[in-house]
Amino acid sequence: MKQLKILLVDDDAITRKLLITMLKQNPNVYETLEAQDGQEALEILNKNRDIDFVLLDIIMPGRDGIEVLEYMRKDPRFKNIPVIVLSTDETQKTRAIDAGANDFINKPIAEKELTYKIEKYGSLE
Repeated sequence: MKQLKILLVDDDAITRKLLITMLKQNPNVYETLEAQDGQEALEILNKNRDIDFVLLDIIMPGRDGIEVLEYMRKDPRFKNIPVIVLSTDETQKTRAIDAGANDFINKPIAEKELTYKIEKYGSLE
């Protein structure tokens, strides 16, 4: 599996810090970029054409995760990037998968589950 550059999108700073700590311990991840909302995520995607993977919160102010996902799936530059949706709301799972998410992880996030899904989807490209 190649080394991954991951974009982490979550409006909660504590969740981002926790995930960054988990991702730094993952040997498959060489760089992590952070966005605190959907708009910032799209700006980062447009500036960094080498992002391999996205971890995306759904419920955020402004542009939410579903809007970001729909944008990504319509744009040929981003449509094949694996996206795992993160949410405390299990009812969002179907909505996220329907919008094009590869998978879903419930918060709080277990490091083993995160590592497994990064390995599973990180080799898709």
